[in-house]
Amino acid sequence: MRLTRTDRALPPYLRTVSLMSICTRPFMLSLWLGLCLLGACSPGTPGADDGDGGNGPIDACPCPDGRGGDGGGGGDGGGGDGGSTGGCEGMSTGAAHPFGNHARPYHAGTILPSHLSQAQLDDAVRDFYDAWKSTYLKSGCGSGRYYVASGAGRLTVSEAHGYGMIITAFMAGHDPQAKTIFDGLVRYYDDHPSDITPSLMSWAQGTSCQNVDGANSATDGDLDIAYALLLADKQWSSGGAIDYRALAQDVIEGIRAGEVDSGVNYVQLGDWARDGSYGRATRSSDFMPAHLESFADLTGDAAWRQIRDRSYAIIDEVQTGYAPVTGLLPDFIADAATTPRPVDPGFLEGPSDGQYAYNACRDPWRIATDYLLNGDSRSKTIVQRMTSWIRSRTGNDPGAILPGYDLAGGQTGGNYLDLAFVAPFGVAAMVDAGNQSWLNSVWDTTVANQGAGYYQDTVALLSLIAMSGNWWSPEAAPCP
Repeated sequence: MRLTRTDRALPPYLRTVSLMSICTRPFMLSLWLGLCLLGACSPGTPGADDGDGGNGPIDACPCPDGRGGDGGGGGDGGGGDGGSTGGCEGMSTGAAHPFGNHARPYHAGTILPSHLSQAQLDDAVRDFYDAWKSTYLKSGCGSGRYYVASGAGRLTVSEAHGYGMIITAFMAGHDPQAKTIFDGLVRYYDDHPSDITPSLMSWAQGTSCQNVDGANSATDGDLDIAYALLLADKQWSSGGAIDYRALAQDVIEGIRAGEVDSGVNYVQLGDWARDGSYGRATRSSDFMPAHLESFADLTGDAAWRQIRDRSYAIIDEVQTGYAPVTGLLPDFIADAATTPRPVDPGFLEGPSDGQYAYNACRDPWRIATDYLLNGDSRSKTIVQRMTSWIRSRTGNDPGAILPGYDLAGGQTGGNYLDLAFVAPFGVAAMVDAGNQSWLNSVWDTTVANQGAGYYQDTVALLSLIAMSGNWWSPEAAPCP
């Protein structure tokens, strides 16, 4: 949603509003009212992360077909279940799904850390979040704007922005400022469009708040931004100043148009990588199958489940063909649609591009979440391969996890502890009760080692939210 860019076709939720009102009052409730009156319910330099081993890589109205919210059952005027196209009605400032409510348990057979009570797990996440917020969440670059300070010579990157939006939506109810912060993150996103696909975020900004290193997108940030907006619709409803649901659909459509290959097999590296070797490649940490399931639910577009299925097939081919012992995945995968394989060294970021490094370290968390939420057996199989190997490699000591491996399990990084490599293995451990003691140890190691930097602490916080039982899918949650 780029409300001040007049060279772009208006999305469905703005087509009833005059250009002047769009430019002067971008997020007004009047947009919602205009839609309802007219019955306009619609169905729906490369932006790469920095793998340097230091800070890490950097419808508001109910539709006549009944798929929208039904307007009933909402004590505050929200009501309805949102359906697959309409956003949650009404306007709420309180959190409908406050952190720690645990109203939607994970898939049967999954486990949580067992050596602490649920209250203790939740309190540990609250403390970790409070420290994270005070260190990395910043206000600036315009009135009411927020961003996550990613460091490494830049103000922020879209990866960090997506993380911040997801974290803030999940921590609502604990943090009374959550909605204000979330809306400020949305406004910052809106200020920094990709020049190629304006509904997507430009991947990096410098300390002057301007886009740097090419005003194009990075897929991981966009996927998280879209998912966070779906969470916000269920957390606060979409009838206020920002229609979260309609904006989510706009971002999802941008991803579909600008970051998916022409054969609809996989997500690409960004909207700059449309052809050539970059266009044929993907980043393993951009495989977010639970996100894709949510997108399919919103849009009704079968392409998202096709991409989800193909992503699982790519992962399986790479694991069995190139990492049969470890199950590890490389940062980048070449020829994803045909013969997926690890890229050669120096493909995009450096010598570790074909290894399990600062991008792929997120894979156990990203993939395992689909089993926690949706019970997909493919997810369990994939992360159990990784878990079995890492437990053996470390002698069941998470403190011995190294910051980088080749796909055969050889050490490629240093000899220090890095939470970006440790914490995601905790989420992977949750898929099988045989990992209970390992999960408990990963939890303790993660909680005890906060403060290493933006990337480490942020990946750790997201993993702790999942490990504590506080991750939820927007399609499973009712409207306020």
